[in-house]
Amino acid sequence: MELKERFLKYVSFDTQSDESSESFPSTDKQLVLLKHLVEEMKSIGLTEVEMDKHGYVMGTIPASKGCENAPVIGFISHVDTAPDMSGKDVKPQIIDNYDGKDIKLNDELMMTVEDFPELSFFKGHTLITTDGTTLLGADDKAGVAEIMTAAEYLMSHPEIKHGKIRIGFTPDEEIGRGVDYFDVEKFGAKFGYTMDGGLEGELEYENFNAASAKLFVQGRNIHPGSAKGKMINALQVICDLHQMLPVNMRPEYTSDYEGFYLLISMEGAVESAKSAYIIRDHDRDLFEEKKVILQAAVDFMNKKYGSDIVKLEMKDQYYNMSQMVKPHPEVINKAIEAMKMADVKPKIQPIRGGTDGARLSYMGLPCPNIFAGGMNFHGKFEYTSLDSMHKAVQVIINLAKLWAE
Repeated sequence: MELKERFLKYVSFDTQSDESSESFPSTDKQLVLLKHLVEEMKSIGLTEVEMDKHGYVMGTIPASKGCENAPVIGFISHVDTAPDMSGKDVKPQIIDNYDGKDIKLNDELMMTVEDFPELSFFKGHTLITTDGTTLLGADDKAGVAEIMTAAEYLMSHPEIKHGKIRIGFTPDEEIGRGVDYFDVEKFGAKFGYTMDGGLEGELEYENFNAASAKLFVQGRNIHPGSAKGKMINALQVICDLHQMLPVNMRPEYTSDYEGFYLLISMEGAVESAKSAYIIRDHDRDLFEEKKVILQAAVDFMNKKYGSDIVKLEMKDQYYNMSQMVKPHPEVINKAIEAMKMADVKPKIQPIRGGTDGARLSYMGLPCPNIFAGGMNFHGKFEYTSLDSMHKAVQVIINLAKLWAE
């Protein structure tokens, strides 16, 4: 199956994950694509293909004769799409030989070069966009399609020498649960690569340290006509506390290695209210400092009102993978070489986010992240370059060769 056909097939599956769900995977519809992948992997000749009770799909490209002792490497992508926007009834639009100009998604919506200057990189490429009503699903069905296409190529070209290669597809990455039950020992790879990056050439082995924080405020609702000295407006407490956090540490004011607090939700009434944050920083000390600042703001508000009206629940989510990857420079160096062999200029940069690879690295599988070609993830402006996706396939094949040397 051609890469384009495979990708368009995968995005036809609605695989949106659900953060409010308590099941795993969080939605049954993810299993539909995962089961499809099981059958497809079997059809192209992969061995040890299975889906476990948690929905993880794994399979093997057997080692070439004489390469059985080469290090086992793995390639991993997630099948779910973000809860931010619908991934149902995706209607991809294909633009051949993109002219570098603004793109009309529908009668009401344009994707302009002014708003998205990265488009200029893709002049002459074949682009696949949304129709402006859903996300596309390139995050991360582009990665899934690239891994499957590379696997089919390796299986049909036995002259290419490679060691044993493991493939893994996961659910629920978009809601931070992607590897909650991933069996690293069973996967059996020494090193792995997630195909979950964006722009062509991206290679990432540094990511945010991450925490979530939830605030619960118990106010005191008194009729406003007689509220003086009595009312505690829970919504106002939430707002006041938010204003105590550094303004310059919001995402809209940060870049590169700079961390942030992001207020992701706020709801309630005078009597009670709640809010939620994500906290991010590449530097572990600055990350811990951000948590201390938030705790200090909570303590101040409680002292101000003379009781514990604000409750804070804070939980670490994942850590910077660099600590686990840097001791193994070969996993980075081979990725760089594989890109150069594919005529791709490596762009080593930190992830202003996280991937399954971050947690897998701390679970014993050093796992940097490689570009998959998609852009503008999680929304109606999402698109991917078919040309870049072909380059990603070649990078996978090149890595297979390099690890067998």
